[in-house]
Amino acid sequence: MRKRFDLVTLELFIAVATSRSIAQASTSENIAASAISKRISDLEMLVGTPLLYRQQKGVELTQAGEEMLRHARDVLQLLERMDDHMGDFASGLRGTVRIAANTSAITQFLPEDLASFVQQHPDMRIDLTEQVSEEIVASIRDGIADIGIYSGLIAEPEMDVFLYRRDTLVVLAPRSYALGTDGPISFAEFAQHDLVGLQRGSSLQAFIKNRAAEQGLSLKIRVEVLSFDGVRRMVEAGLGIAILPLGAVEPYLSSSNLRMIPLSTDWAERSLKVVVRQVDALARPIRTMLEHLAINIENGDPITDS
Repeated sequence: MRKRFDLVTLELFIAVATSRSIAQASTSENIAASAISKRISDLEMLVGTPLLYRQQKGVELTQAGEEMLRHARDVLQLLERMDDHMGDFASGLRGTVRIAANTSAITQFLPEDLASFVQQHPDMRIDLTEQVSEEIVASIRDGIADIGIYSGLIAEPEMDVFLYRRDTLVVLAPRSYALGTDGPISFAEFAQHDLVGLQRGSSLQAFIKNRAAEQGLSLKIRVEVLSFDGVRRMVEAGLGIAILPLGAVEPYLSSSNLRMIPLSTDWAERSLKVVVRQVDALARPIRTMLEHLAINIENGDPITDS
């Protein structure tokens, strides 16, 4: 049967063994010498062997006592480390945060934001998954992800949504492609060209199709691909033009046969959102990450704008 050691008794034993005196341990630990002596006698009975040589002017450790001292110190140090680590979890300094984010956020903003977060919280682990907006909201609702970053117009009244970033949509075209203008292009003019789009499930593609439907425009989508990189490659190959976020276009212009044209519509400026199921119920590590990402979390004001 496993022996059950009392932590207070181990602490008192260490105090006696270190000072070589029950009387001194009594003073330093603010407990009666008789109580200490009783606890150590009980400890000796538990382990089945004497731990101290009791002398007139103090105590000396037996061989078993020396071994007990080493183990007692190891146990208490381990408990201190456990307490420190659990405190880190409670304070948000340690833990794992599961993030589901769309391509726009991952391409433009998240690398720098997560890098700065890890610098401030080196013991935190980040589990990042790239998903489309509908999947992101479903992951938050089902508890698969802790924090979601998306740009869709999906209504989720039971979730708390905050502003993450604002991005700008631009038109991407081959350098030699004739658009009839070098300045901003209207969405109606954009819709007259062959287009490269993202596949079903993309919040950006759904957003563009909804804007076209509002204006009674028909989109001539020649090819649909899975990723921003696929869109850029198809556009560069001359299969059409496309709408992408600024951050997914600008870094690639100097090393490709692509050009960027501003889009002259008020909805070219859009919001990326960060969503959690219930901010008041978040564990401290998740709340720490949310505070790092969300622009208006300090005000506690969820957003509903697009």
